Amino acid sequence: MENDSTSAFEGFILVGFSDRPHLELILFVVVLTFYLLTLLGNMTIILLSVVDSRLHTPMYFFLANLSFLDVCFTTGSIPQMLYNLQGADKTISYLGCAIQLYFVLALGGVECVLLAVMAYDRYAAVCRPLHYMVIMHPRLCGQLASVAWLGGFGNSLIMAPQTLMLPRCGHRRVDHFLCEMPALIGMACVDTMTLEALAFALAIFIILAPLILILVSYGYIARAVLRIKSATGRKKAFNTCSSHLIVVSLFYGTIIYMYLQPANTYSQDQGKFLTLFYTIVTPSVNPLIYTLRNKDVKKAMKKALGKGEAEIE
Repeated sequence: MENDSTSAFEGFILVGFSDRPHLELILFVVVLTFYLLTLLGNMTIILLSVVDSRLHTPMYFFLANLSFLDVCFTTGSIPQMLYNLQGADKTISYLGCAIQLYFVLALGGVECVLLAVMAYDRYAAVCRPLHYMVIMHPRLCGQLASVAWLGGFGNSLIMAPQTLMLPRCGHRRVDHFLCEMPALIGMACVDTMTLEALAFALAIFIILAPLILILVSYGYIARAVLRIKSATGRKKAFNTCSSHLIVVSLFYGTIIYMYLQPANTYSQDQGKFLTLFYTIVTPSVNPLIYTLRNKDVKKAMKKALGKGEAEIE
């Protein structure tokens, strides 16, 4: 107990990639570049969705939520990562670790539910086009977004304290570059089966249930698209959903591997690089995916960059 109390004051040591010092400078440049791209891309999406009246629709409301989430997620984790990569100091305070763990868990959960909400929005757009604006009215959109945010933060409110309270027998070295749940559970010097069972049960609601809703939504969408006789109509329907499908694949592929496997089969090296992927790569490519495959966003961007030209057109 004395050792645990001491570590609470002294904080933790984020080992990160210190066993590969030749990689740290390269990673610093890569992470900083992706972080700046994330801020630029997502802030652009948020601003365009606010200032351009053509983007005042349910789809872009949820996309703005996703962009805001990605900005918060990266800002809550990347600055500490950059600090640890650029020098010999790898420490993080206990409070800093607790805050980081809470927000990483919370915002990851929010994204799971939000992607399911966006899939429902695409289902309504493709399968019920004539009633789309009636179904996806502003009040429902606000309620669905609230469910996503409250669900993610509620899940973290349960799991983060349970993870932090595990006895660690004075161990302070976190074999990761983030205070992430699997790495912190792996440091415990007691049996963690009960906590892992709780984490898996909550993951069913936060990860698997939204994924099932996404798959069901796209099952109905695929059936509706196959019924469209016009090749142009099928292409338009596909373009409506393809960006979201790419984002879902990138996000869920890493999350399922990270959080739905037993801790005793968890590979730290694999975990680090997968976490690096969904922490810096996915948030930075989300705006790119939506921008490159979306005519409305392209038009809004052209209008913002050259109002005169847009007005002439």
